[in-house]
Amino acid sequence: MSKVLEVEVTRRAAAQIERAATWWAENRPAAPDAIRVDFQEARALLSRQPGIGAKSSTARYPDLRRLFLSRIGYHIYYVVRPGKVVVLAFWHASRGTGPRL
Repeated sequence: MSKVLEVEVTRRAAAQIERAATWWAENRPAAPDAIRVDFQEARALLSRQPGIGAKSSTARYPDLRRLFLSRIGYHIYYVVRPGKVVVLAFWHASRGTGPRL
């Protein structure tokens, strides 16, 4: 059985998730909890399969990855560190470019 990693969410990413979840709850009445539900499902997946995201390296983070959440249109940008996954950003795909990291 593979090891389950801790998933740490940076303060910046947590604020982005909270803003998105608040907006979504107010503007998407058919699925008001979709952001929170999809993020928690992705978090569980990343804890077990951290290599699942597409490589999306930057100069600062050569090992950066991103996982696309298709139902809500957001990417989770993260890096894998010894024993944990660190979520750096939660970014909507419509923004064109990725987040500043």
